[in-house]
Amino acid sequence: MMRFKRSEKVGDQIREEISQILLRELKDPRIGFVTITTVAVSDDLRTAKVYYSVFGGEQDKEESYEGLESAKGYIKRELGRRMRLKYMPEINFMFDDSLEYGEHIEDLLRGVKDSGEEH
Repeated sequence: MMRFKRSEKVGDQIREEISQILLRELKDPRIGFVTITTVAVSDDLRTAKVYYSVFGGEQDKEESYEGLESAKGYIKRELGRRMRLKYMPEINFMFDDSLEYGEHIEDLLRGVKDSGEEH
């Protein structure tokens, strides 16, 4: 039987709740096409790193980060209302560049493949 750590379950629930808050409740125009990719919660459930990605350019990333940071208090308050935890973790938003990195690797592989077909 596979066992999960409580922090992983809490992280999954936080990801779902923040996604719903962003989708349905926040009206900040700075927060564009933001996707919550992962939430890493510490074992003591005191801190949560919320990884997000943004569809758009560098300016969209910066504006989304500013919007998320300004909404952090509201998001934490809503999480506290929706989840039954003794302590609500401190939220830290972190940009997830794994999608961009994956695209970069894919472009490199395509370039290698294309140059191999020319020979």
